[in-house]
Amino acid sequence: IQKKTSGHQHKVQCELEDCRQYHLMAVRSGLNFSQCEHIRSLEHCTEIATEEWLKEEVLSKMVDLKFFGDAKKATCIKRQKNALKAHVPLCVEVSFEKDPNKFCFSVHEPTLHHYSRLGRVMVTYNSPANTWHCPCANPRLSCVHKNISNWHLFQTNPDVFRTEIAQITPQQQQGTVYPPSAENLKQLVHYIYRHKKLPASLPDDLVKPRASYIMELHPTETTCTICLGSVQLDESKLISKNARIITINEHVSTYFRQCPHCHMTYHYQEWQDSLHNFDDHVILSLELCLYLRANLQVSRIDTLRKVTFPSRNTVLHAYLHFEALTSHDYSYSCACCGYHPSVVVMDLHKKGVFNLPVSDIREVPDNFTGEVDIEEFWDSVQLEMIYWAFFPSHAKNIFAVHPSFEHWAPWIGKNTRRTDTVLNTEFEKVSHSKSSTEAELIRKLCKACNLDDKGSRMDLITRLRDEMKNRHTYDKIFQKIWGASGKNGWSVILCPHGVVYSLKFNLRAESPRDFADLLLSWKHLPNVSVYDFARGLATHANLRVPTTLPFKPHEGRLAAPTQDSVTAAKLGKLKIPLPWLTEKLQNPDTDGHPCTCSSDHYALYDKFHEANTNDPREVLRRINLVPELQGSLNSQVAEQLFSALQKNNYFLNNMSPSTHIFMMRNLVHHRNSNTNEKLLKKQLKRGHESHTLHDIVLNEVGQAVLGNSEVKDSFYFTLDCVLDTEKPESELIVKTKKSCLTRGDFWTLGLNQDMESTVG
Repeated sequence: IQKKTSGHQHKVQCELEDCRQYHLMAVRSGLNFSQCEHIRSLEHCTEIATEEWLKEEVLSKMVDLKFFGDAKKATCIKRQKNALKAHVPLCVEVSFEKDPNKFCFSVHEPTLHHYSRLGRVMVTYNSPANTWHCPCANPRLSCVHKNISNWHLFQTNPDVFRTEIAQITPQQQQGTVYPPSAENLKQLVHYIYRHKKLPASLPDDLVKPRASYIMELHPTETTCTICLGSVQLDESKLISKNARIITINEHVSTYFRQCPHCHMTYHYQEWQDSLHNFDDHVILSLELCLYLRANLQVSRIDTLRKVTFPSRNTVLHAYLHFEALTSHDYSYSCACCGYHPSVVVMDLHKKGVFNLPVSDIREVPDNFTGEVDIEEFWDSVQLEMIYWAFFPSHAKNIFAVHPSFEHWAPWIGKNTRRTDTVLNTEFEKVSHSKSSTEAELIRKLCKACNLDDKGSRMDLITRLRDEMKNRHTYDKIFQKIWGASGKNGWSVILCPHGVVYSLKFNLRAESPRDFADLLLSWKHLPNVSVYDFARGLATHANLRVPTTLPFKPHEGRLAAPTQDSVTAAKLGKLKIPLPWLTEKLQNPDTDGHPCTCSSDHYALYDKFHEANTNDPREVLRRINLVPELQGSLNSQVAEQLFSALQKNNYFLNNMSPSTHIFMMRNLVHHRNSNTNEKLLKKQLKRGHESHTLHDIVLNEVGQAVLGNSEVKDSFYFTLDCVLDTEKPESELIVKTKKSCLTRGDFWTLGLNQDMESTVG
């Protein structure tokens, strides 16, 4: 409610839309003196809120204590100057109740929004729960109004932040500092990353719920691991006696030790006690870590044990810390297709984006060739996740990974990629000539959003602004702007079973170059690549490597583009069998694929984009021309992946770029593992009941085989499965080193006859 004075008239308004609409309706009905309950309640107000002038030195102290960074400080100062210029108070504390643990602030907002119709925003703080609420932002996100209220509360009531200050300020004990600073801290992070990894598969007895845990967490090291000889470490020193195991809300004490010679620091970072230490104040049980891995949506984890958790950001960083220290292999390969799939499906997830202005990406050095060390890059990302335990501010993280063309790599499994040096030539997408003016770019955006693109630059901006007033069109235009600015999500390569082999996080607009970078980084190019712009992929890749064409013969088409073959393909009378997709060539081609022995490489369209070309020759890139693929290849596995991950877009897209890609690689890794397990269980269920997953091993090309079987490349089957007429005729049933039988070969057995399988 706000009271405005104009001349000798006083006007009282209520900012609730329902009240305003009701008042208008009452006026139209002749009830000019109708007032809502909120305005009537003013008669009972007995107190006046007074302004507190907020001091810049207090704000500087908060920055030093890492409540927020310099950028947010500058925004707060700017807002204070705007309020002074408008002759209104910046922030006023309003007491609605006498509870000393709850605070409410009225903050100036110069721009008119649905939540600030009267130029003010109400911000509330619950001290016991340590939660802030502002109508302009999600509860877990920061905003300028919360920052200003923080500033006000820190100045007027600093005792509220006593616990936070104690945790943020390094402990000073007997001349030692924890956490250590500069190079000593960097040394500690590297030590944790190299020597404190958790196993990929944790023992069952360590992840079961426990009623109690150890109460004092001391580092296990007693001698320095760096100094020569057995240099004894100093005695354990207390970090915090109020560290909390959050699943059982139990307080424990954490300690550290230092080397008296080199000052190397050690803290508790063990997993054998069923605990994972994040930052010496927040301790996760391994049970909770696996729970988070399974659910990832941390917005509802409070229900796990009916206790209050730390802030969601803290729990998220603790979980990422756990995953960074877990010894995942990130193999990214299918148990059925092996390390080198002969058929792949490629697509782009456009809705997977992160917040990165294109202008922030610096130009590449003159000597950069587009080659990036994949292991070095992903090690740097994991080190950033570990460093969160010591400094929660991204600005203070010395390991922070900032996107750049020369230090940004995809992920490709170790056995699938050619070497640890992979390609990222996105810098070649950048046009160095200013081919479009700002007005032309805005005009293109209007056209993409189905708006009138005629008129001046200001006319176009006005139309876009009006169109973005409701949430639906705002989201639509937001996606268009992301596409226009180049942040176009994830480029993904999968096998037909839905296992992801390569994951690339684009910095600029997607093009065939992204998928060519991935494929040319592989040790063996797939024989069949399915993509929605197959011609562009084949043309681009062949121009990149003209000496040994990646896509051949016929530029990746299934047949020579003659008039007869094009006509036959259009009429559905052309069939191009590729028998080596189901059985290896007996006479291998030179440089043939290890699973097919063929050196042919085709670029085909997925079924939903077959008609997206005007070139009649492109009909020779259709999947249904190949009997071995027709009816059995699911070319929509990428779309199914994106649909399954869609629920994660919201929280992924709100992360920083490095956190986004680390979480995404981890998500896909666990999804791949689950997919492989389901595939193998399904095969065992449909095959030989006496075998289990423990009997399965991988052969030299990464394909699953039965380790105790005399014939490792055979498939077990039941007669009922073979005679299933609903399955495609070309489905492979039996494969040996010399022969191959498809479902069609068994139809002559007769569907209603009993027969001994050994005779068959």
